[in-house]
Amino acid sequence: MPTRRAVTGRSREPRARFAEELRQLRVERGHSLRQLGERLGWDWSLFGKMEKGETLGGPEVVQALDHYYETPGLLLALWELAISDKTQFKERYRRYMALEAEATSLWHFAVSVVPGLLQTPHYARELLASGGLRGEELEQQVEARMRRSELLTGEDAPQFRTILSEAVLRTPLLDAGEWRAQLEHLAAMTERDNVIVHVLPFSVGLHGLLSADMWYLRLPDGRTVAYTENGYRGELIEETAPVERLQLTYDSVRDLALSPAKSRGFILRILEEVACDPSI
Repeated sequence: MPTRRAVTGRSREPRARFAEELRQLRVERGHSLRQLGERLGWDWSLFGKMEKGETLGGPEVVQALDHYYETPGLLLALWELAISDKTQFKERYRRYMALEAEATSLWHFAVSVVPGLLQTPHYARELLASGGLRGEELEQQVEARMRRSELLTGEDAPQFRTILSEAVLRTPLLDAGEWRAQLEHLAAMTERDNVIVHVLPFSVGLHGLLSADMWYLRLPDGRTVAYTENGYRGELIEETAPVERLQLTYDSVRDLALSPAKSRGFILRILEEVACDPSI
């Protein structure tokens, strides 16, 4: 296998860096845009737009370019960074995602929406569209989110525990069939050995995690970091003292939540309600 070449690195912004690398690789091969299009079977104008940073393309064309240029995974990695940088995934979240990929276990609390790792494609699409994404950008983000969800089903999958506020399960999708599919997916994921789901009923009243979604990651070196997100901004917390305070709060909320077995039953009851209610 050819040696993985270094990224040119003249641009720091991920979208520009991706475009720069594409152009550099083509120039090194001595191809025009038309010649590249003929060899790969894509419209050459798409490659021109990608090299100008006007579009990022999709995973299929990026993987084809990686294969053609013999740079296995390099362009796809740059593409994923560019996708992340294009929308809400700012620097702290990119740092969080890098840590998430290393984590041996993850704890999570959801205020109002299904966590990304447990979303179906349709749920992710409707949620991202509600935030203003459209067209190609929307589909790219859905693809990136589905790739991320493979973290829980791949080899060496981490242990994942989530506490879902009842509001998560009471806020349906517009399409009743897709909402049932999302609930069925949640129920199926509770059967995995590495996934634990708790439901926090409305009846528990006020608690310490009302204001934001939270993630806690246990890293291979024994450290725990936290990430909080309220839909408009996120904060990565790595200092020991505040992480420990937040984890104590998380533990107290988990004590209020239903057990995994009762939580699965709760999800199945809501699924049954949805299936029997023609208005949902």
